[in-house]
Amino acid sequence: MAIKREFDVVIWGATGFTGRLVAEYYQKRYPGGKDLKWAMAGRNAEKIIEVQEKTGTYDVPYIVANSNNKASLDEMTKRTKVICTTVGPYAKYGSDLVASCVENGTHYCDLAGEVQWIRKMIDLHHDEAEKNKVKITHCCGFDSVPSDLGVFFFQNEIKNKTGSFAKEIKFFVKAMSGTFSGGTLASLQNVMAEAAEDKSIFKVLLNPYGLNPEGERSGPDKKDLIKPKKDKDVCAWVGPFVMAAINTKVVRRSNALANYPYGKDFLYSETMLTGKGIKGRMGATSLMMTMGIASAMKPGSILKKIGDRFLPQPGEGPSKEQRENGFFNILLLGKMEDGTIYKAKVTGDKDPGYGSTSKMLGEAAVSLAKDDLPETYGCLTPTVAMGDKFLERLKSKAGLTFEMT
Repeated sequence: MAIKREFDVVIWGATGFTGRLVAEYYQKRYPGGKDLKWAMAGRNAEKIIEVQEKTGTYDVPYIVANSNNKASLDEMTKRTKVICTTVGPYAKYGSDLVASCVENGTHYCDLAGEVQWIRKMIDLHHDEAEKNKVKITHCCGFDSVPSDLGVFFFQNEIKNKTGSFAKEIKFFVKAMSGTFSGGTLASLQNVMAEAAEDKSIFKVLLNPYGLNPEGERSGPDKKDLIKPKKDKDVCAWVGPFVMAAINTKVVRRSNALANYPYGKDFLYSETMLTGKGIKGRMGATSLMMTMGIASAMKPGSILKKIGDRFLPQPGEGPSKEQRENGFFNILLLGKMEDGTIYKAKVTGDKDPGYGSTSKMLGEAAVSLAKDDLPETYGCLTPTVAMGDKFLERLKSKAGLTFEMT
């Protein structure tokens, strides 16, 4: 949709940890507003100016708005082609912004991994966004770009090679180095808090097809792995992967929105690869125990109070050195109808949660603003919203690799 606006992209939440990283990335990649007209936005002008001083973005315009003031959000969304938001928990601070973007014809991308909120946004806004030719694109960071674009890449490569799509793809995290910020932790805790108050949320969280369109929320896939398992295809132990809860649902929604090119019987799963023998089994067991402890950190619990004393708070996150030294390495294993197995890998050159995520999100926003994209609108996944154009940006600009092995 051709939109004549003052800006191509506005970074909403530029004073937060991840928002600041996106601003730094833009300042390095798109300085001076020549190739990209962008602005920063937040609720406090003084904090924005402080970020400008720290990041050297003195010449970048800024906008002041408030998540709880719909009128101020409308004024902001009317000025730009795309809103790039890092303000979470999205269930607390994101709903009015999505509504504003849909009403004002503004494309949108975020880092949301909150399944229950994404489901709510789909139910409330998908039809209107489709009518208004707006792309509301969730999950544009580590959850769920490597998963969603990885499967997209893999299937296209296999189709070109064999004439058919894989009937099953397994996603294994082989290695990763990185940490998380207080904002991510706050989002995860908010999901648990909402689920504790509204039991119906568990139905969405536990349904493997919880983000699929109405009437299409069933299929052959089972719930995400929660305990150690020996995977026969890699001859090694695997354990639960915390991001699988959102990533697998996004991949299945992509398949559904694209009218099931991989088939309604397509199988998809995500796990952490922990190795062979007793060491691999112990690693998988450790992952299970860690996720169990995290699940027990419910609002008001003793574990939650203890955790709050030691875990990072919103606005805090990994150091520059940690981000620069971080990485991720993912194995994709695909099975064909005749049992033939093909493999691919997806890698990132920075800390997955922040160094790499900020670049993924930043390029998603640029793609929505500048690229000639598929005429598909509504509440979408990264693959359905941007497809090949986004994949090329990830490879050429964001430090990701996608390759068959």
